[in-house]
Amino acid sequence: MTAPAVKILVVDDEAPIRRLLRVGLTTEGYVVVEAADAGEANAEIAREKPDVIILDLGLPDVQGHDLLAGWRASGLELPILILSSRTDETGIVKALELGADDYVAKPFGVAELAARVRVALRHRLQQQGERPIFQVGDLSVDLVKRIVKVAGREVSLSPKEYDILRLMVQHAGKVLTHQHILRQVWGGSADVQYLRVYVRQLRQKIETSPDQPQYILTETGVGYRLRASE
Repeated sequence: MTAPAVKILVVDDEAPIRRLLRVGLTTEGYVVVEAADAGEANAEIAREKPDVIILDLGLPDVQGHDLLAGWRASGLELPILILSSRTDETGIVKALELGADDYVAKPFGVAELAARVRVALRHRLQQQGERPIFQVGDLSVDLVKRIVKVAGREVSLSPKEYDILRLMVQHAGKVLTHQHILRQVWGGSADVQYLRVYVRQLRQKIETSPDQPQYILTETGVGYRLRASE
């Protein structure tokens, strides 16, 4: 029996953007429904029961951040991806802190957006049943035995380095803001520069070329993203 197609709700007040996403995401095999503002979005959520929401923050009737916060407060748990200006780092960070799963900056490619949708859906499934061993490229992390290996060689990490890596593994493919990592690992008691030092040390141990990382990717002005497993 064929599984039903994933349904995506696109919330954007610009008709050309909605049309671009409808055509591109339909080609990728998704079913797309549209809303031009917050009112239409809430109606479509109730009527269509989408699996994913793609939300533009600049809506005409309600601030995108307020809409996002309201959805999460009401218990809406499905993946939400943000469309944002490339220069709006503050808005991106705020959206992620409010519960967005990921973001794509304009201008964007539909293939990139579709890939982010797949990662967000996979991440939600993994959260329901966390895998004990994470593998991407030559990097392997055993979350039960707390063993980290690169190309089969065990790597020794400090407790804080492991805590950072474990947090990233639990959210592989998803961007984590600086403040989220600081809260989870240090209880919010450290600053961003302190985090950067630990990430640099971690990269020295697990990356082949720490200055050109393939696993721990920097999201400039926002945070970090661990490359998702294939």
